Order: sequence, then C-alpha cells, then structure tokens
Amino acid sequence: MDIQLIHQFIKNALAEDVGDGDHTSLSTIPAGTQGKAKLIIKEAGILAGMDLAVEIFKEVDADLKIEVLLQDGAEVKVGDIGLTVSGSTHSILIAERLVLNCMQRMSGIATKTHRIVSLLKDTKTKILDTRKTTPGLRYLEKWAVRIGGGVNHRIGLYDMILIKDNHVDYAGGIANAIKAAQKYIVDQQKKLQIEIEVRNIEELSQVLAVGGVDRIMLDNFSFENLRAAVKLIDGKFITEASGGITEENVTEYAACGVDFISMGALTHSVKSLDISLKAY
Repeated sequence: MDIQLIHQFIKNALAEDVGDGDHTSLSTIPAGTQGKAKLIIKEAGILAGMDLAVEIFKEVDADLKIEVLLQDGAEVKVGDIGLTVSGSTHSILIAERLVLNCMQRMSGIATKTHRIVSLLKDTKTKILDTRKTTPGLRYLEKWAVRIGGGVNHRIGLYDMILIKDNHVDYAGGIANAIKAAQKYIVDQQKKLQIEIEVRNIEELSQVLAVGGVDRIMLDNFSFENLRAAVKLIDGKFITEASGGITEENVTEYAACGVDFISMGALTHSVKSLDISLKAY
C-alpha cells in the first residue's frame, strides 16, 4: 500500500464529501455521543478494501477503535461481519460512505477477477487489467484486481511503451513506430518494455520481421487467427489477447495458448458488492 498516495486520496475524498461539515449529524446527534457500528456483508464474493477502510477511519478520527475480523482476499458470504468500529458517532458517520464506496467497488472488482482467474486455473494464461479505470481511483481498482488474483498491466502511460493502432498510424507504420520507440529508450536512458498491438496476421508478420519488442498484443483476433498467431510467434515474445473478451468466452481465448488476456471489463463495468455499515 502506497501510504502517501492513499492518504492524499482520502483527504481529497473527504473534502469532496464533508465540505464545511456533516450538518445532518451535527444537527441531530449531540456532540460527544459514542457509538458502535459493524460492516455487514450482504452478498457473497471476495472482500477487498479492508486495509483502505482502516486508513479511512484513522484519517477521520485517530481515536476510533477498529477491530478487523476479515482480511482482504477473504471469501465472504451473506451475514459475515468484516469489522467493527467504535467511538465518536459523528466520526463514524463521516467515514461511513467513503468506506462503503471504496469497499463495495473494490470488492466487486476482486470478485469478478477471482471468478475469471478460477476459470483459467488449469491454463497458463493470466488475467491483466487495463487503463480503463475510474479517474482518480486507478490505484484502488488495480489494487483490487491484485487481491482477486489478477495481474496489473502498466499502471499508466509512464511505466511502459505500448504502441497501439493510433500510434502506428500516426508514426507511418509498424517498423517506424518500433524503431522510434527503441531510439527513444536509448536517447532518454529509460528502462521500459515495449509492447505493440497488431490487428491481423499481416501486421504480426511485420512485427516479427522487425523484432525489438517484448510483448505482442493480439487485438480482436478470431480464435482461429489467434491460434495461428501464437504458433507464428512460437514463444519468441510474450503474447497478450485483447478485445471483446468476456467472462463467457475467456476460456476459449486461453485455450489458444496466449500468455495473458487483458480485460477492461474488470474495472470499467463491474458490479459493486453489497456491503453496509450499521449501528449496533
């Protein structure tokens, strides 16, 4: 956990929500009132965001007492209690929505990722996330993918060179794009891997002729062409399948022999897990 990044996120999120005060709680609950609450799981899945929740409670009020009963990555069922918190009721209520928003979304991502990872347990293929994340929440969403058993792709534009179709078209072709990327790495003294996206077997042949990349993304390939592409690559480069891959067809893609499958659906359209925080 990147504590500095997490704390900045929490501060920004609380400022967005609280503004100049939680006037509902301030007006209805006497100052100094003490209380307890428990985090109740209302849907089966994989728990994620517990470590973050603790940091949120601590940021809101260091005097809150938190007892963690379930850890990130735990398989949970309806009725399970994830944690209890006690202390100032005003503080608990300020933290409540941010804790739930984060944990519900992270747990939904972890749950979906875990289901897909389980489908592929008998294959060599691993599941990757993408940059199709919620702005400002990328760190949390990719963290949730890891909790669910998936693998993070690049975090952003800065930690890998990924030459996609638009880059190729703007650069004037595959060979130009690869050679320019190689020169950039040397000139800028960067330690970056190069991945290139190809749209068909013809483009793959061009990449194989040029070489000089670390990974080849096979985008929107049919199963037949994907199998043919993996055979052509013959282990010389890491392979990644992408485009139109769902929970329903992911095993067919894995059966084609790729090393990785990237799925934007892990983060961009996931259903949150139902979790609540209730006084007791």
